[in-house]
Amino acid sequence: MIMDPKQLEQTLVLIKPDALKNSITGFIFSQLSEFHTGARYAAAKIVNVNRFLAEEHYAEHKGKAFYEPLLDYITGAIHYPEQDKWKRRVIAIVYQGPGVLDTVRAIAGPTNPHEAREEKPGCIRALGTVVPIKDANGNIIGHRMDNLVHASATSADAEREIKLWFLPQDIPPLMRAYPTEICSTHYYYKDGRLCETYEPNSLFLLAPGDEAWKTDLDILQDFARNEPAQGRLSTVVAKYLINRNV
Repeated sequence: MIMDPKQLEQTLVLIKPDALKNSITGFIFSQLSEFHTGARYAAAKIVNVNRFLAEEHYAEHKGKAFYEPLLDYITGAIHYPEQDKWKRRVIAIVYQGPGVLDTVRAIAGPTNPHEAREEKPGCIRALGTVVPIKDANGNIIGHRMDNLVHASATSADAEREIKLWFLPQDIPPLMRAYPTEICSTHYYYKDGRLCETYEPNSLFLLAPGDEAWKTDLDILQDFARNEPAQGRLSTVVAKYLINRNV
C-alpha cells in the first residue's frame, strides 16, 4: 500500500511536566483531536526524560542563559521535587496528516505564553507562564517559557525530533514516514564511545535483526569504521536510553 506523501506529514508534540502537574492534559488532547486538527495519532509514549535526552532535544540552545533551567524544566525537576521524582514525565506524541505541522503550531500558539494570551487567547500556551531566570546575585539574566507543549517547527525538525523520541517499533509500520533498515551487528555504548562487542558496564543499543532508522544505522556504521559521520553518536544513543536506569 502506497500512502499519499501528504498523509505522511508528521510532527512531534510533547506535553510537558507543567501541563501534567496542572492537569491540563484533557484540554490539550481535546484541542489536538482529529476533529480540530484533521490529523491522526501515529504514536504515543510516556517518557521519563533523563538529562541525556534533554540535552539532545535542546542541543541548539546549549550555552544560552536559559539552557540549564530548560533542562530542569523538561526533565520535570522544576515541577516535581526529589521526593516526587517518580512523577517526572512527558507525554510524547507523533501526529500525522496533511498540513499537520502548521495546524498543530497554530493550536499551540506563540512560544511565549504572555504573547499567546495577547495574540491568540484560547490557544494551549495561553495557559502557560513566563518565569524569570536570575543569577546568584538576583539579577534577571533571561526567562524560561513554561508553555505546556512542544511542537515541531519545520519538517526537518519533526524528522530529527521524532527519530530522537521514538524507535521504529514505537510507530505502526504504515505510519512510519522515514526509512528503516535491519541492523546486522551488535552495538553497545560506553563512556562516550561505540562498541561492537560487550564490555563490562556498557549499554546495549542494537542487535542483529533489530529494526532501526536508516540514518541511525548510517551514523553507527560510520563511527564503527572511524569515518566522519553525518550526525552525533549521542543523538542516536539518547533514544535507546529512554525509560532506562542510566
